[in-house]
Amino acid sequence: MSTNIELSKARDFGEIISDSFLFIRENFKPLLKCFFIFCGFFMVATVVVSWLQQSKVIGAINNFDPNSYSSGSNPFGAMSQYFGVEYVLVIVFAFLNSAAMTVTVISYMAVYKAKGNMTPTTEEVWGYIKFYFLTVFGSSILIAILLAIALVCCIIPFFYFFPIFALIFPIMIVENTGFGYAFSQSFKLIRDNFWVTFGALIVVVIVVYILAMVIVLPLSAANIGSLFLHRGKGMHLSPVLTLLTTALSELSHVLYILPIVASVLCYFNLNELKEGTGLMDRINQLGTNTTDTNLPAEEY
Repeated sequence: MSTNIELSKARDFGEIISDSFLFIRENFKPLLKCFFIFCGFFMVATVVVSWLQQSKVIGAINNFDPNSYSSGSNPFGAMSQYFGVEYVLVIVFAFLNSAAMTVTVISYMAVYKAKGNMTPTTEEVWGYIKFYFLTVFGSSILIAILLAIALVCCIIPFFYFFPIFALIFPIMIVENTGFGYAFSQSFKLIRDNFWVTFGALIVVVIVVYILAMVIVLPLSAANIGSLFLHRGKGMHLSPVLTLLTTALSELSHVLYILPIVASVLCYFNLNELKEGTGLMDRINQLGTNTTDTNLPAEEY
């Protein structure tokens, strides 16, 4: 089905945000289908390993006896035994899950553009995903390290690099390039247009954060309440509420589609301002429209 969202188009701040919602609305079913098909396994696996790790912590909290520790003992040393291989798996699957979501949404939009604003099939999206997944996964780890260093050094560099790094994956997938070129190209594209990109991305991130909190907060509050209000057992965490909170938190990651779509639109906006590729494509297509209108031929 053809839609009316033109990706290669110059947009201002408000249009980036509004078109992000519009693209998701008009591609809601096929986009969600691709999202759950290609990200579902990683989402379920993340819930499982998170639950295995949290179950150890829950057991430690629920069975904690302050009288069993001497005044000179280190409680942090006792707790460290509960952060083993499960904790490492949580980190690994978090990166895998993030890479799967990123490459799925961007691949969907890349195929959508390549088909002339036509809805892609899951097979077409899968062709992109299996080609770019490992590259995006490795690059996401490197970007996370760079952002962590920027955050530790000072919070200002973190916010400076945030919109620049958000452009790297769209460049890699849409232009079929490596990390090095995408890294340098992101700096080149955002030059003179930093604040529009930063503002659009930060707004959608805040929107997603608020929506995620609305979804997860009730269960989280109930779980925290059970920590102090459980009668007769002192501090006590509910395993069932913890599992439900973990699963609901992971399910809320579907909201991350919005900032990924916004980052792709930011890339197309900057690329159009710098290169004018979308305009050139439209000029080249003039006079080549062979669409069958099912109308009878004119007779003279």
